[in-house]
Amino acid sequence: MIVINNTLLPFKGYKAINLFGIILFRKGNKLDRVIINHERIHTAQMLEMLFLLFYLWYLVEYLIRLLIYRNHRKAYRKISFEQEAYNHASNEQYLQGRKHYAWMKHLGM
Repeated sequence: MIVINNTLLPFKGYKAINLFGIILFRKGNKLDRVIINHERIHTAQMLEMLFLLFYLWYLVEYLIRLLIYRNHRKAYRKISFEQEAYNHASNEQYLQGRKHYAWMKHLGM
């Protein structure tokens, strides 16, 4: 996995962003195993959604949740992809037994 340390992305308040399997990490933050695993889970999600569909679904789901919660942070944390990644970020073995489209069970949350 490629990790790029920079000052532009992600935006302030976030430590890392995964773009097409490349982690962009904001300078001044600590990159630890939990963050790396969180982003590895996103890479698995992207691969099964063929990247473009992942980003499209992510955006649509974020906008729907933003309408519901009227709060950026809450809408972001409720995105099904994020729910799966946050719930399993501490489990470095998670991806070995992960079923395809596991994020879908978080759609109703």
